[in-house]
Amino acid sequence: MELLRVEDLSFTYPTEQTRALRHISFAVNEGELILLCGASGCGKTTLLKLLKEELAPEGDRTGSVFYKGKESAEVSRRESAAEIGFVMQDPDSQIVTDKVWHELAFGLENLGLPNDAIRLRSAETAGYFGISDWFNDSTDELSGGQKQVLNLACVMAMHPSLLLLDEPTGQLDPIAAAEFIATVKKLNTELGLTVILAEHRLEEVFPAADRVIVMEEGEIVSDARPCDTPAALKAAGRGQTVLPGLPAAMRLFGALGDGGRSPISVREGRDWLRSRCKNEVRSLPEAPCADGGETTVEVKNAYFRYEKTAPDVLKNLSLRAKAGEIFAVLGGNGSGKTTLLDCLAGLQKPYAGTIKICGKKIKEYKAGSMYRCVLSYLPQDPKTVFVQDTLGEDLLTLCRAVGLTEDGAQKTTAELTDRFGVGGLLHRHPYDLSGGEQQKAALVKMLLSGPRVLLMDEPTKGMDAQAKLTLGDTLRELRDEGRTVILVTHDIEFAAVYADRCAMLFDGEVFAQGTPRAFFSDNNYYTTAANRIARGFYDNAVTVEDIAALAEANRRCQWQNKAGC
Repeated sequence: MELLRVEDLSFTYPTEQTRALRHISFAVNEGELILLCGASGCGKTTLLKLLKEELAPEGDRTGSVFYKGKESAEVSRRESAAEIGFVMQDPDSQIVTDKVWHELAFGLENLGLPNDAIRLRSAETAGYFGISDWFNDSTDELSGGQKQVLNLACVMAMHPSLLLLDEPTGQLDPIAAAEFIATVKKLNTELGLTVILAEHRLEEVFPAADRVIVMEEGEIVSDARPCDTPAALKAAGRGQTVLPGLPAAMRLFGALGDGGRSPISVREGRDWLRSRCKNEVRSLPEAPCADGGETTVEVKNAYFRYEKTAPDVLKNLSLRAKAGEIFAVLGGNGSGKTTLLDCLAGLQKPYAGTIKICGKKIKEYKAGSMYRCVLSYLPQDPKTVFVQDTLGEDLLTLCRAVGLTEDGAQKTTAELTDRFGVGGLLHRHPYDLSGGEQQKAALVKMLLSGPRVLLMDEPTKGMDAQAKLTLGDTLRELRDEGRTVILVTHDIEFAAVYADRCAMLFDGEVFAQGTPRAFFSDNNYYTTAANRIARGFYDNAVTVEDIAALAEANRRCQWQNKAGC
């Protein structure tokens, strides 16, 4: 039975000439799980908000949205609030009360339910989502993963028929993200909940989806089953920003396949690899960690806590990063990764231990000199780096601050904004950009000062697959210029491809570090999908490219054996 229908929907924001959505039409049946994907700024968030009338942005709209046969404008506020749930990308933006149990009850209270019903629904929901142990905790003490589970639970407590999720795993570590997606799939399967999920991290979502809708420049360019999506995109000649981000099994099939149905999940990828490839050659030669240049970042025995009576967030932490190195720090939410970057940037001061940047202690840099051509910091929330009303003014202000001439500023800004695809957004207010566009614009601002050391907190958050390729190529160029890049990331796939060294931060300490192949090959949980596919068949393959290289090596070996070489 049809639950939602969108007919010829177009939308233009008030200050824009270009349409954000163009002639969008599709229908959703009850119980479907639909994945909505596409490049940053393609219109995914705009579309989701237009499906829930209270969140619809101001602008010029044509076309219609029907929910249960009624136009969205005819759906009462109460019906929409109760039956159409919405979970946002930023966990903090949706939490409004101080206690977990208050948050669970908040929506139910606004619906006017009696106290007994509120207590029952809150208790039932807390039990289902595993919230019982932190039911009475303060919301500001929760990890990012707990906050996002709480947001989902609060929506589900109102018993919605339709759940809209806008990149809900963007700020979650890989384990928390997988658990969140598994929970959504469980709700879809066990409760018959209809779900429309916008997401860039496709590895876990693709196998769970019934349909995949791909958007590009405000249009739907593909609406197909997951296994048919690559062929549909190639036939249409569209969606090139999505293809590099497909699940590892599908990308492996694209690299090695010779027809037939593409595998989607890790299990299908494992079966397909073993049925098609040999493993006489089991491993790739492992290059040792490059010595690199001079040590530019050095931390020795650092301890940090936010309050005197609070537990340590960093504990006896030591690490070194060198010029010409990309160093990735991984770990779960709450392990101390962002705190580490704050200390390296001088925003927080350890109560014990030392930190040196380019051979000098942070306190030896006077009058903010460390932030002029020595170090730049891209924080987790990109909005915090913008201070002007338009992106263009913001970038120009920084150029002047670092002493660039007018011509030099225009040339450098044009090069960087074109590279990251934000050149057409200079007239926009930074807060009006999508999450991925904000991330790319903040990265441009960070690079304008030409720093020797770059600190980056979740730089790929909200980025589409094509933007990640651009970012990775840029980081390699910076590394080759002798700069140091330290990035904190939940994006294991990105770290496996682009990092020179990876480190695991757990409970405030560095527990392990090494090259991506050595690091991820030894991990069961913090590892890539490609490594899970190859495990037990190839020994140190952690990317799709590694598997393809080993498959090709075995093909050559087999050919040589047949030729009697």
